[in-house]
Amino acid sequence: MGNFLSQFNDLVNRDADSKVPDVQLDFEDSSMSEEELESYSNVLHMLEPTADLLEMLRNYEGCGEYIRQAIGSPGPESEQEAWDHVRPAVDKLKTFYKYSTSIESCLPQILQTLCIGDVNKNLERHQGLARILCQLLDFVFEFDSLKMKTPQIQNDFSYYRRCLSRGKLSNEVDLKSAMNEDELANHVSMFYAYPTPMLKTVTEVTTQFVGQHRVRRSVSECLATLAGVCYHTVNNSKKKPNQRAETTAFCLRVMVISIIIYDHIEPQGAFNKSSPINIKNSVKAIHTFGNATDTPNLISALRFNTKHLNDATTPKTIKTLIATTA
Repeated sequence: MGNFLSQFNDLVNRDADSKVPDVQLDFEDSSMSEEELESYSNVLHMLEPTADLLEMLRNYEGCGEYIRQAIGSPGPESEQEAWDHVRPAVDKLKTFYKYSTSIESCLPQILQTLCIGDVNKNLERHQGLARILCQLLDFVFEFDSLKMKTPQIQNDFSYYRRCLSRGKLSNEVDLKSAMNEDELANHVSMFYAYPTPMLKTVTEVTTQFVGQHRVRRSVSECLATLAGVCYHTVNNSKKKPNQRAETTAFCLRVMVISIIIYDHIEPQGAFNKSSPINIKNSVKAIHTFGNATDTPNLISALRFNTKHLNDATTPKTIKTLIATTA
């Protein structure tokens, strides 16, 4: 263990300081001017329910007991009781899915403003919008972390679809509504089939935006800058004794999601030597400043959700660093 820690320190202390980004964002102050509130009203509206959605998922209990009873001792009474509990649970799952569709419409608007033209000037001019993007990336990390700890979701929705296939809903509503519900269920099922559905949504939307507008370099620059700003905010926290622990945790989550999306849209990825993102320092920051709850999830996210970590061009030291500390 002592030998590993020594190697770890050698790895992360080499190239100790990443280039300080030209852009500075104040994550402690989330206030906006009236002009900003008006300009960003549509995307702000998208963020309004995120706290409620996380709380809803955090308190999701599932219907396993009722489903097991309905399957183990089938009958009108047990099956109806399971259905009565599954229906409201599935309504919550639909709410999460429908929120992901709102990301599909709002995220391109954010990227359009921040990534068309001079990225640094855009980030400076639209700091409120940059913070909104960071809040969205933070939500993505938190939602997916909670989702992976909630296996009841898959079980409940599988039972719901089984009931649909038996025509359960057709007995309660008209045929057209039942067909529409079945189509929606297919989309929702595909959404939850992925371990990290919100990250998948954001990554796909960003990739599509890059392809449509041919702005890969600008979007990559934006993501790398956000990752760098978050890293330096965290790394300088010792110089800011009043910086809240919540701000540090927020920045680490945004940093990791920014790296992951960057790695998906950049052909060479985030881990090669030419990348503007210092992965060694990022991992060091996670271990030095991360809390006990987030740190394992942050490292695992880099290990399992990135695209190019296992490429031949990724230095072995980076692969070892992430694989050993996950």
